[in-house]
Amino acid sequence: MAGYIEDRWLRKRPDMKTGKRERTALWGKGMRYRVKGIPGVQDRSFHTSEDAKRWLASAQADIGRGEFVDPRDGEITLADYIEEHWWPSRTDEPSTAGPMHSRIRNHIIPLLGPLRLRDIDASALRSFKAELLARVEDSTAEVIWVHLSTVLNAAVDDKRLLKNPCKAHRTVKPPKRVKKKAKAWPRVTVDAVRENLQERYRFAVDLGLGAGLRQGEAFGLGEEDIDFEAEAIRVRRQLRWDSKGRPYFSLPKGGKTRDVPLSPGLASRAREHIHRFPPVECTLPWRNPEEPTSPLEARQRKPVTVRLVLSTAQGNRINYRTWNERSWKPALAAAGALKTTGQKTETYGGRIRRYPVFELSREDMFHVLRHTYASVQLEAGESVVSLSEWLGHASPKITLDHYAHFMPQAGSKGTAAMDAWLS
Repeated sequence: MAGYIEDRWLRKRPDMKTGKRERTALWGKGMRYRVKGIPGVQDRSFHTSEDAKRWLASAQADIGRGEFVDPRDGEITLADYIEEHWWPSRTDEPSTAGPMHSRIRNHIIPLLGPLRLRDIDASALRSFKAELLARVEDSTAEVIWVHLSTVLNAAVDDKRLLKNPCKAHRTVKPPKRVKKKAKAWPRVTVDAVRENLQERYRFAVDLGLGAGLRQGEAFGLGEEDIDFEAEAIRVRRQLRWDSKGRPYFSLPKGGKTRDVPLSPGLASRAREHIHRFPPVECTLPWRNPEEPTSPLEARQRKPVTVRLVLSTAQGNRINYRTWNERSWKPALAAAGALKTTGQKTETYGGRIRRYPVFELSREDMFHVLRHTYASVQLEAGESVVSLSEWLGHASPKITLDHYAHFMPQAGSKGTAAMDAWLS
């Protein structure tokens, strides 16, 4: 078994004449007993032999189970571990990395960063949760907690912690958002919002409502992705922006491409839109807008050219932030779905422009069209399995979790059949 105890105050072998072990130059200095000989583990010293024996026995038992972690490896602070070890090893999508870095820098590092990894216990996590909920909404706190747990999982893998404190303590529960049912718009609202958008942007509503596309998927849709003969929309990419405001193309959410049925009505609107607003050719990097640093990255980020179906009046790709503020929200306000709370003034080259300020309403952003698409499909009796495929969900369970309340007649056919057996 690996490991042994050394007495630092006495020589290892007794004197040949006296038969006694002589004192070393370290006699009376520092801790006397040192545990040595554990492969890959720094030596550890103790004042008493009992403490040394106890620690060695525990370490040997943990080694036998493959669970040994040297406590000194957990001396590094959480902030230093994140900066020096965790972040450099991450390979997140640029659009995901920016918000994640912001949450960690603004909340996790200020509140828990100074603590050593080994000191992050149940008490520290309860305090962190309380302070976090005083700073952000429940939904944001839930995401931040996931980030923290991910960091601590990495620390476990790096042999700096034996267990993830976020999962090891029964008294510590992660923040949970208040679950809200997905909201769908009635037809009158959809029509009113569409009518109040600029004409070149109305097809975006058609794509969200008629095919369940996410906003980035609609803005990244190419002319070649609309297959009129096969009556399908091929969702192959999305248009994204990194934290520095640089656009790029990437796969849809979850890396999952899909084909969505193209209804005759949507096909008709697609032809009309393409005729009136011809697609614009756009070339952007794939996956990451950063300059490649290796031949592999150059291949992975090779620019892709797409004839975008949706574009600005200036013939450019659509910036989702500008579109939301200048087109979508004003259309919502005109349709009575959003309130105006004030006005802001901006100066451009000596020109003063005034823009309305709208209330915060995440449930009425572009994604509500996707919810409406799902509600129409389910209320019409469409299969949950098929809908899950068209939405690009990882499994039908996700579809049910989000949209089960759009199935008011669920179970009625089975109930009627069973009633016939029993009557």
